Amino acid sequence: MTMPETLRPVTGREQVPASPEEILARAKAAAPLLRERSEEIERTRHLPKDVVELLRDTGVFRIGMPNEWGGPELTFAQQTEVIEALSYGDAAAGWCAMIGMDTWIYAGYLNEFVVKEMRANPDAITAGLIFPVGRADRVPGGYRVTGRWPFGSGVTHADWVVGGCVVHQDGEPEPGPGGAPMNWRLILARGEEFEKVDTWHTTGLAGSGSMDYQATDLFVPEERSFDFTQPQRSGPFTAPDAFLSNVPGVPLGVARAALDHVRELAAGRVERATGMPWSDSYRVQTTIGQAEMELSAARYAVYGTLHDLWDRLRSGVEPTPDQQVSSALARVNAFRTARSIVSRLSDLVGTASIYRTSPLDRWLRDLHTMCQHILAQEQIVQSAGAHLLGGTPQAPFPLGLKG
Repeated sequence: MTMPETLRPVTGREQVPASPEEILARAKAAAPLLRERSEEIERTRHLPKDVVELLRDTGVFRIGMPNEWGGPELTFAQQTEVIEALSYGDAAAGWCAMIGMDTWIYAGYLNEFVVKEMRANPDAITAGLIFPVGRADRVPGGYRVTGRWPFGSGVTHADWVVGGCVVHQDGEPEPGPGGAPMNWRLILARGEEFEKVDTWHTTGLAGSGSMDYQATDLFVPEERSFDFTQPQRSGPFTAPDAFLSNVPGVPLGVARAALDHVRELAAGRVERATGMPWSDSYRVQTTIGQAEMELSAARYAVYGTLHDLWDRLRSGVEPTPDQQVSSALARVNAFRTARSIVSRLSDLVGTASIYRTSPLDRWLRDLHTMCQHILAQEQIVQSAGAHLLGGTPQAPFPLGLKG
């Protein structure tokens, strides 16, 4: 089943998208426009300003905003559909949209005064690395923050930027809540308060602008800091892994784009040696059938586990170990399956796929790069197995475990 065709042109924020259906329709309408800009996005190594505004106009950056704040409050599955649709157009744009919509998830950990300030722009974009590679020294009223954070996807156009820090007091690391060896806290500041360091020269996802960013002795008020163990509201969006739920939309969208592309190529191709049409070639038929089978299974695993996760969090049901790890494993599988599919499609197309003029070249490089993300690594699989066996997960956080 191919991705639906463009439904309508993106009309801008003079008509604010207010429903999940409208946001998804705009995302699908934006996909061919993003596809036209893919070469430019990769070449410039960040999203051009008008592409950022195109994404804003879809409403993607408000998809995690709760109803009580005037937002559309898309479920995890609905969010993933939007990210999948945008990634069908361009992987880097989809990746930045997936990262940038975290504004309203982070807001669930902040006090009402900061949230009121943030609500002035429902389409605000957030970027940043949550892992504690920075340092936050306690001072009256807040922190003095110094650090350099890598992998700031979308930091070139972000309104808000977060950075994970180890809290220090009187020059010494501070213990964390519950006797944790360190106090891991996230700080939130305006994008212009950080210096961007152009380090993003990569094989794939070049257009995501995932460069380093840094600050020296930046004052951050206490109310603009938080940690994931102390939400200020309840509901699915304050689950520890809520901001990871829509991540698999990116590889799923890219794999779908590649499959549709090769199916279109097949309509006019013949086997060079025999003159047999590709549509009648056993080799081609089997490759396409296998790819469709694997993508369908991976996609249904993602959406099935996301529906289950949302329902459980809504109802407050304590998950079994199998339920706890299911969405994380489906996420890893989506990345790996997508890369495998596009690799085999490239083999099928042959030498034509190695040129920069072929989108298969870019899709394969994009998937290879995103599969190096920590969320697609073996450590997640180990942690899932450890949790199922009652052992010690090396990476509990991506499983939604608090410790």
